[in-house]
Amino acid sequence: MKLKIVRETEHELEFILEGEDHTFCNLLINILLEDPAVEFSAYKIPHPLIRKPIVYVKTKEGSPREAVIRACDKIEELMRVLRDRFKEAVSKYESSSVQRTS
Repeated sequence: MKLKIVRETEHELEFILEGEDHTFCNLLINILLEDPAVEFSAYKIPHPLIRKPIVYVKTKEGSPREAVIRACDKIEELMRVLRDRFKEAVSKYESSSVQRTS
């Protein structure tokens, strides 16, 4: 992932996330929109074959950079929870499989 800031003001930020696609951008935008400081956030992919989405964030208050950092922190936490729950589910499944074959 390569990030390039295209435009930045006190309450607006526009950047390119080279190498990403709808999967990550949808997650990022949805997490950003949960932030009460964020007024608007969206992305567009100008060409479907070139993975260079343009992300736009506008805040009501505070820095849009900080809003993106908060969103990334939340995504990291969500992924940790998902990983831990997945490991737990696999472990339970493997335990029950061993008991069934015994």
